Amino acid sequence: MYEKVLYPTDFSEASRKALPYLLGLKGAGLKEVVLLHVVDRREIDVLTPYSPYLEKDPVKIMFQRAEEDARTMATELEEGGITVKVRLEEGVPFEEILRVEEEEDVSLVILGSHGKSAIERMLLGSVSEKVVRKSKRPVLIVR
Repeated sequence: MYEKVLYPTDFSEASRKALPYLLGLKGAGLKEVVLLHVVDRREIDVLTPYSPYLEKDPVKIMFQRAEEDARTMATELEEGGITVKVRLEEGVPFEEILRVEEEEDVSLVILGSHGKSAIERMLLGSVSEKVVRKSKRPVLIVR
């Protein structure tokens, strides 16, 4: 039923809660997980003016850390018998999630939610809320 699933993650504890669900979907026919991490372009824009004054390139460090964290999660899923494709993208997270959802032609998007209150969502925005509202695929939110 859900052979290919998109798993966007920010590597937080909330997003890690989706891992057992992914492993559980293997019994329902899951073959491949597209593990996606989006380095937020807005964070890069904030750091860029300071880059010449820093010893190391902060953007490079962000991608290196993301690659390490993604590899760790991918290994966990692969040990559970699931094929994993890792994608590291740069942009606005919800926009990139929706783009990759289409590009990879996934059958389901599964993501963890921080479970913020309505006021926090209104003030800060919520990636998971925007994905649910705009996705063309089913979305499973894990709290």
